[in-house]
Amino acid sequence: MSVLDNVDAATNLAKNNELQLLVFRVSKKESSSYYAINVFKTREVVNAKDHYLTELPGVHPLLEGTIVLRNMQIPILNLPQWLGVSLTEEEHNDSKYLICDFNGVVLGLRIVSAYRVVKKSWEEMHAPDSYRLKENGVVINDTRLEDGSMCLILDYEKFLAEVMPQALVDVNESPGNLKELEIPKKLKNGVTLIAEDSATAQRHLSQLFKNAGFQYKIFDNGKKLIDYIRSLDNPSEIPAIITDIEMPEMSGFTVVKKLRENPATKDIPVIVNSSMTGATNKREAQGLGADGFIDKTKSHNILPLIIEAMHAKGIY
Repeated sequence: MSVLDNVDAATNLAKNNELQLLVFRVSKKESSSYYAINVFKTREVVNAKDHYLTELPGVHPLLEGTIVLRNMQIPILNLPQWLGVSLTEEEHNDSKYLICDFNGVVLGLRIVSAYRVVKKSWEEMHAPDSYRLKENGVVINDTRLEDGSMCLILDYEKFLAEVMPQALVDVNESPGNLKELEIPKKLKNGVTLIAEDSATAQRHLSQLFKNAGFQYKIFDNGKKLIDYIRSLDNPSEIPAIITDIEMPEMSGFTVVKKLRENPATKDIPVIVNSSMTGATNKREAQGLGADGFIDKTKSHNILPLIIEAMHAKGIY
């Protein structure tokens, strides 16, 4: 039976501030780390030796090539090498491809073994500031397994930005048709709040707002954003809020729920910006009261979406 069998719907978990993680390793060494990825972003685990790998010329060295799986050409990325791990011949022969879906881009990550699936509360996910001290840091947060072992969650968006930048938003692209839109004064003069834990995604959103000349403030997770709002004398002055779904301590769904429960923030336009782009997640976000949902590959259109949401609420 696959380790991905019998997985609960990710959306039902996220709205309860929970998630399921597929735990895996990139080495057979006893001292090697455990890593994890949200199950919702995974499709299956296959044996690498069962699939012919076609090398591609002129690509990033960590893009090993492509395989054909279920009539789909899938790029394979060398995750161990990105982590500074050199596989032995035995490990390479026994390695797996973890097939994932990032923002609608299907790709495979080379791993050595899939361990198992664990359920966690976002409150059990920790994001020490030490992970953010270095520009080249690859860990985004961590949690503990039942035996006390630390399990690391990687900044997969950073990995993709380095190896397959076309899979993410183009920050140099104009932020939509702003010149053709009536931009609300509240957006021009106010400070939009953003909850996003990926440093790569933070840089993308920062550049988009700078290109447009709008003010913004970014928080590393949803709890920090909610705590900041609670410290304000007049939260209703906030023009708009952007939140990711997957974040340590507090998921984006919980952020939306808390914003809508608070009389001072219930009318603020909220946009969910996420790589968890399934229809169920979009419906859940809308059901909780979000005013829009956009996947991270289309974040260059997030400002027009905010303006549209503000106009829908009569904010001009």
